[in-house]
Amino acid sequence: MRSPAHPAKAAPRGDPERSGNQRLLGHGDLKLLLLALVEQQPGHGYELIRRIAGMFHGHYTPSPGAIYPTLTMLEELGLLQVEHEHGGRKLYAATAAGRRFLADNRDAVDAMTLRTRHAARTAAKMALPPAVRHAMHAVKHALVARGTAWNASEAKRVAALLEHAASEIAAEPDD
Repeated sequence: MRSPAHPAKAAPRGDPERSGNQRLLGHGDLKLLLLALVEQQPGHGYELIRRIAGMFHGHYTPSPGAIYPTLTMLEELGLLQVEHEHGGRKLYAATAAGRRFLADNRDAVDAMTLRTRHAARTAAKMALPPAVRHAMHAVKHALVARGTAWNASEAKRVAALLEHAASEIAAEPDD
């Protein structure tokens, strides 16, 4: 049994089968993500919140209560610095120590990037209506069930069907 200091993880947000809220970013991932984002391009806290929300296609937005203390911690550790401050808005940039930290921990950064991409896909998938998720599953099942029984003309026919479906889905609905 876990102690209260180590609670069990809850189900992902939006999972109709389970309750609770799981963090979409694992322990330590926000620190690495912010540092990696700022290494790519300096940013203000609010801009970083928006960049992360964009990564999750709007299905997850970190709270200022998570972002700003983490930025402050990274600054206190010497991994970030404030390049410019205007009207209370701090522009954060990676320090040489921050870039070294990312280079020294490249495996952890790469693993965090993969986890974040997976969490973003999961969040987007869970935001779909159940009927659409079911239909997607049916299409995947039908394709996999074909196994190796494909010839060139059948592959071309199925590809055309899928491309047509994708085009129709992407089109603006007629209201």
